[in-house]
Amino acid sequence: MRKTTLYFVLYVGLISAIFLAAPAAAADYVSGRVIDFSTRKPIKEAIVTGNNEIVRTDMNGLFTIKNASGKIGIRAYGYARGEITFTAPRPRSPLDVYLKPFVPRALYLTYYGIGDRHLRNSALDLMKETDINALVIDVKGDRGILTYKSNVPRVEEVGAQKQVIIKDVHGLINSMRERGVYTIARIVVFKDNVLGAARPDLAVKTQDGKTFYDREHLIWVDPSRKEVWDYNISLAVEAAQYGFDEIQFDYVRFPDKKGLQFSVPNTEENRVKNISGFLSEASRALAPYNVFVAADVFGYASWNLDDTQIGQRLDAITPHVDYISLMLYPSGFQFGIPGYRNPVAHPYEIVSLSLKKARERTAIASVRFRPWLQAFRDYAFDRRHFQAHEISSQIRAAEEFGSNGWMLWNPRNVYTSEGLKREPLSKNNKKQANPTS
Repeated sequence: MRKTTLYFVLYVGLISAIFLAAPAAAADYVSGRVIDFSTRKPIKEAIVTGNNEIVRTDMNGLFTIKNASGKIGIRAYGYARGEITFTAPRPRSPLDVYLKPFVPRALYLTYYGIGDRHLRNSALDLMKETDINALVIDVKGDRGILTYKSNVPRVEEVGAQKQVIIKDVHGLINSMRERGVYTIARIVVFKDNVLGAARPDLAVKTQDGKTFYDREHLIWVDPSRKEVWDYNISLAVEAAQYGFDEIQFDYVRFPDKKGLQFSVPNTEENRVKNISGFLSEASRALAPYNVFVAADVFGYASWNLDDTQIGQRLDAITPHVDYISLMLYPSGFQFGIPGYRNPVAHPYEIVSLSLKKARERTAIASVRFRPWLQAFRDYAFDRRHFQAHEISSQIRAAEEFGSNGWMLWNPRNVYTSEGLKREPLSKNNKKQANPTS
């Protein structure tokens, strides 16, 4: 069978494949093969989207998708996403589409960090001397405030648009793409002080029916309320439309305090059902935009057999997202893990063993994980600063595991090259950098 080879322009985070010429189509479908750009081998289980159709490639990287009208999105775990555009009539010959392997290594910038030119430029400058190639950007932060002007009606209604930090979202995304930066939109879901204050009926309640405030004196909204789901999904779709490469849902959980009231009984079954239900619905809504979807998950979810009392159970989450972002900050493991009671003294072991346990529990590939790593001062044990040794040890653990990169968290937006210096590739694992530890 004759194949049509595509010419394409390559961007980090997006491969745009533009069809040049093809015979007239005889049927209302497009077929093709998805291929690894580096190895020229077929990619199985790649996700192909067109209109509202979603299919996966077979063992030979082949797909056939119906009702494709001018554009097809393609993405696969561990690769930059791709897109084919063509004009009518549809191509009749199968298409060869190449995806380039891509491993995000990200810094997190808060609501203020992305808006402050000095902090933003410091992060971008760090990319010139290290392997950092991605940014996690607050779209909706911990207090429920949006960073850019949103067209979602409820944003204005509840007062979530107090200050526009990002004046030109399209310009920001295009600038990042030109620099080869993979962009991740962080959306804090159920911790939402703004929505909860404006709509007390949606807020989590204490046993006496009053609005619940957490340790930061912030309101949470009820994870079992469909209105809350719809609001956050609308924001995620808008971010995808702006061109972010990935949507990352944070605080996609129930609050960890006992004795709270929700619109459903506070049982493990209901908690898990609502968290997985939200992620399932969000993923369906985002599917037409060919964007990766990730969920931030509590580190102990790797080890605990239950939902950790917050609705996060790995087996219930993994079917609905592309990437699992375990928060593996050693300071967050207040009880340690088996064999390591002082986690901040063993950053490599915390990350390595937690990832392995999560893979064992879920039976999914290592490339489906991208952990959060600690780049801030310890707050729970000896108050040590996480510097070159601690940071590089965590990175080494993630890379040896084979995760799809990693993300560094520092809520002050302060990062240095310590532990991030480029090193020669290991002879034993050319995919892995060899940081000092």
